Parts: sequence; C-alpha cells; structure tokens
Amino acid sequence: MSIGLGLEEHELKEAAGGDNLIHMLKINYYPPCPCPDLVLGVPPHTDMSFLTLLVPNDVQGLQASRHDQWYDVKYVPNALVIHIGDQMEIVSNGKYKAVLHRTTVNKDKTRMSWPVFIEPPPEQEVGPHPKTIAWEEHLVVKRMVSRENHDIHEWKKYH
Repeated sequence: MSIGLGLEEHELKEAAGGDNLIHMLKINYYPPCPCPDLVLGVPPHTDMSFLTLLVPNDVQGLQASRHDQWYDVKYVPNALVIHIGDQMEIVSNGKYKAVLHRTTVNKDKTRMSWPVFIEPPPEQEVGPHPKTIAWEEHLVVKRMVSRENHDIHEWKKYH
C-alpha cells in the first residue's frame, strides 16, 4: 500500500506506529433472527482502525457499500477480508478510503466473525504522511491522536 502511494514500502507502517501497532481481537456473534429483513447485525460504519483483518465464516452477512449500493462480500474459504480503516484514510490523505460496511443476520443460522483491528498506539499522532501532500494540493484530513477515535466522523468532514 505504501508503494501505491509512491512511498517506500515501510513508510505507512512507520507513520501509524511502526512496531508498536496494537492488535485487538473482537468476536462477533449473530444468532439466528426470525425477521432478518427488519434488522441489521451492525449498522453501516467504517472502522476506526488503521487496517482490519477479518476472519469470516461461511454464513453470509458482511456487506460493503460502493456508489450507494450494498454488495454481499463473498465468503472465500481460508481467506481473510481486509478493510482499510479511518486511520489509513488519514495517513494516505484520503487517497485510500475507509470501507463503509454493515452486517446482516440470518434467519436459520448463527453467524460469527473475528475481526482483528490494527491500530496505532494511543499516544501516536496520526496525520497525512507528508509525502501524500503535494505543494499544489490541500490537506484533505486533519491530524489526530488515536485516542481521540470517538471524534472520528468530525475529522472526515474537514477540508
């Protein structure tokens, strides 16, 4: 991803905290629901992480949005789903976009997922990498400290 931005391959990782990145595992459990068309497992959101690695199971439920349409994310056995998070969007100065996604529930089957959130350490200041800001461009997103994640949607509207 660094190379895709014209950076050296280690620069994005360093900008997010280097070897001090935090990995947090969450286990999501969605029991069968008698009215799956009336509820969501999790409403639409982007992850506040730098990256999210997701271990899904074979019960469909993850959906991603593109151009205001929702698409099922196909289950591929033995594969991970990787989401770009809000903090990657910040570091890339908006060149990589956080994935808007949601989960649905199943009428007959239990669905589980195991996301691992990769985040900067709490004291790490996260801002656009200097090399992602050309002299003729404006700053798309402002800097933040990762412990301020509760304000995440405010910075995304900043220009």
